[in-house]
Amino acid sequence: MNVRAAAAEVIARVLRGQSLSALLPEYSDRVEEKDRPLLKEMCFGTMRWYPQIAILLKQLLAKPLREKDLEVQGLLACGLYQLMHMRIAEHAILNETVSATTKLNRRWAKGLVNAVLRNFQRQRQELLEQQESNQVFQAAHPKWLLNKIVESWPAETAEQIIAANNRQAPMMLRVNALRSSRADYLKQLADAEIGSSEASHSAQGILLNSPMDVSLLPAFANGFVSVQDEAAQLAAPLLMLESGQSVLDACCAPGGKTCHILESQPDLARVVAVDLEPRRLTRVDENLQRLGLEAEIIAADASDLKQWWNGQPFDRILIDAPCSASGVIRRHPDIKILRKPADIAKLSGIQLQLVNQLWQALGKDGILLYATCSVLPDENDQVIRQFLAENADASLLTIDADWGTKTDYGRQLFPEINGNDGFYYSRLQKTADNNSE
Repeated sequence: MNVRAAAAEVIARVLRGQSLSALLPEYSDRVEEKDRPLLKEMCFGTMRWYPQIAILLKQLLAKPLREKDLEVQGLLACGLYQLMHMRIAEHAILNETVSATTKLNRRWAKGLVNAVLRNFQRQRQELLEQQESNQVFQAAHPKWLLNKIVESWPAETAEQIIAANNRQAPMMLRVNALRSSRADYLKQLADAEIGSSEASHSAQGILLNSPMDVSLLPAFANGFVSVQDEAAQLAAPLLMLESGQSVLDACCAPGGKTCHILESQPDLARVVAVDLEPRRLTRVDENLQRLGLEAEIIAADASDLKQWWNGQPFDRILIDAPCSASGVIRRHPDIKILRKPADIAKLSGIQLQLVNQLWQALGKDGILLYATCSVLPDENDQVIRQFLAENADASLLTIDADWGTKTDYGRQLFPEINGNDGFYYSRLQKTADNNSE
């Protein structure tokens, strides 16, 4: 399949509400192997800068395209992204993008695509100057999300979040402490001439200088290392795991935290990993097998205890709650298109329900760790504040750490360029009173 036609179809399907991460594997298989990196770059880049591109298209098009012609809009968006951000000769971009109309069975759009892209070339400076005071354009974030971030955090922090969201995510590794040490694995990487350095906050974390295929990593297939962002690697230590404990990882897919829990404390009595989607649990099982680990995997709604819980209380519960993913936009730039303002209230309701329901499965003196990959207080501190107000047997266990920012009910990490993703943690203990430590 023609790579630009493939990108146009992916973008169109995202505009219709589908997920980029679900679509890209399908389309990668349909283009030539040599074109796969280009397809990924065009799709990710177009999504990343789509709030800008949409504004430019509105100016460049005489009238909006019909919904059935979103493939043409996707092709135009992809063309503008290439002209603005990729080091490809402009004449090649125009020729290849116009030619892709035929591959999309949209021959009628040939002249339109040619005219729009050439007009952008001619008017580029003027068009960009017109948007100098447009905050949505400059931040490349939808207005509602930009307002949420700016209202929630100091100006400098908000700018950091926006800047990191608009950059490519770094590739982080977690060394399997059962197989190797970080120092030894750093040496293996150096011997393989792979540039890397210690992560800032995680004892097992390694930052690669450049992203790469996992098949090129030393002993990856043998379970020496996993790909996991540094912020997510902080969950297992926060659980304060001890030998003989029973642990629940709710909303566990794709299984990175489940595996890290088992690597951190190999003498646990039981580890249960629950996720709603059976399809995603396949990935959990694959990760466990590669690392030589075992857990009880259950496909169920974690909040519906009758579905799966046998009544035996857990000593530790990790809830990596469904959220807006506003802290990992750089890894999922289609969030800028797919996420809507009304989603936040809906998600916070789901999050509160999860904590309330799973609290019943936590034993006396047990610890529940609440986590999201969100930077929005609505999904973080506000959820925990409401939960504590309604549950007298819950107390806050303060997280004393040198990472992130202390909040009223936990710690917030913000996405960092060449560093960790945005993440939130709050740690609760089941007690007889409601006094915080």
